Amino acid sequence: MKFYVPLDSAAVALGAEEVVAAIIAEASRRGVAVEVVRNGSRGMVWLEPLVEVVTDSGRLGFGPLTVADVPGLFGDLAVHPKALGMVEELPWMKGQTRLTFARVGVIDPLSLAEYEAHGGLAGLRRAQGMDRAAIVAEVTESGLRGRGGAGFPTGIKWKTVSEAPGAHKYIVCNADEGDSATFADRMLMEGDPFCLIEGMAIAGLACGATKGFVYIRSEYPVAIRIMAEAVRLAREAGVLGPQLDMEIRVGAGAYVCGEETSLLNSLEGKRGVVRAKPPLPALQGFMGQPTVVNNVISLASVPVIMAKGAAHYRDFGLGRSRGTIPLQIAGNARFGGLYECAFGLTLGQIVDEIAGGTASGRPVKAVQVGGPLGAYHPRSQFDTPFGYEEFAGKDGLIGHAGLTIFDDTADMLSQARFAMEFCAIESCGKCTPCRIGAVRGVETIDRLARGDSSAIPILTDLCNTMKLGSLCALGGFTPYPVMSALTHFPDDFARSKEAAE
Repeated sequence: MKFYVPLDSAAVALGAEEVVAAIIAEASRRGVAVEVVRNGSRGMVWLEPLVEVVTDSGRLGFGPLTVADVPGLFGDLAVHPKALGMVEELPWMKGQTRLTFARVGVIDPLSLAEYEAHGGLAGLRRAQGMDRAAIVAEVTESGLRGRGGAGFPTGIKWKTVSEAPGAHKYIVCNADEGDSATFADRMLMEGDPFCLIEGMAIAGLACGATKGFVYIRSEYPVAIRIMAEAVRLAREAGVLGPQLDMEIRVGAGAYVCGEETSLLNSLEGKRGVVRAKPPLPALQGFMGQPTVVNNVISLASVPVIMAKGAAHYRDFGLGRSRGTIPLQIAGNARFGGLYECAFGLTLGQIVDEIAGGTASGRPVKAVQVGGPLGAYHPRSQFDTPFGYEEFAGKDGLIGHAGLTIFDDTADMLSQARFAMEFCAIESCGKCTPCRIGAVRGVETIDRLARGDSSAIPILTDLCNTMKLGSLCALGGFTPYPVMSALTHFPDDFARSKEAAE
């Protein structure tokens, strides 16, 4: 018998290791030969650990599985109480457009042969027959934009580095995924590491870089282990080498190091603080040399673009938001997990249909889109199409496409305070509006919580100052959750002194 059990961190946290041990023990007791493949997660976190059993008809899913459910896997599978049916036929899977995550959950993450059998390396081979300008043009034409949050056109960044003079050039992958409710980078690295390696190798060809770094947050031990082993295997197979070699670097957990210039400082062994721009990292980045800094999902989207062509990727999406986006659904959600689809679904479709509303069964009050620095969107904005410009038009941002759902019991004043406190704790101290403004912001929100309504204009002015005066997203975007909470949920801020006391 052949089983697939995820090694994904979410599955492990929910008992995957114990389930694997139980499968091996039960097989030994019965004298049955088994093969257990550790795959990535399919993204259905509410069903983890999701065990798949290979049958003549395909892979049958069972979950969420416990140790007590394991003996039933060696009997009549049709009557198993946790049987879900063919995994590929489950509504969650059938509704997706999986381009970047096509192999995640399907293959053994550390099998280069399986990676290649499922379309891997086709994009790199095509790129190896093209000149730099042609590769850059293909990525530009695809419409791919930075999936880490900024949404900057990837092709323009690559073109700048490709044409910049420099003794050395570098490709830096930002895997410091620090936003709450985001886990796409981790899932990709744990479930399909060669996809990221291939994307970085293509970027190296396009820009003339011979060295790459993957900067991973220390809180991702499984991703660190998988990526390190994948780099070793890729090097042995000749995928990496003199043309482009790579290193895995581990960050120390500072949120601000998700900002590209802070990351570069950390990578150089310096304190993780924001650099003033100009110069841009594309011209003077790592060690003062031209450097591409891209998010995991940006780089991992490149192989399918090169393999299937720019037009294939560009045909998905809307407006200037092309291709697919891995939605990361969390918070009070009935169905939490990762769902890859083309840009263009409305926020209401994502929350009500894909996420299934709240896990509590209560009405949805708000959805925060874009991590802890994203705006809170009320139901009146649920007709907003999921796209960069569309959310900017609602004073919000897509960011890394993390969505946190809240039901009607949530106190939005408390949520606004959390955003300000988060900034106060995580600020690197470089910018006065961020360093001091966040602290004063917490104090001002506390005045509101005590019933002092005169603090509202003070909070508004403070947020505008932070937005205009901060060098990086931490201070610049912290006003988004605060002001959206104040604008859309004024009743949560209108507290009498008597009630507050």
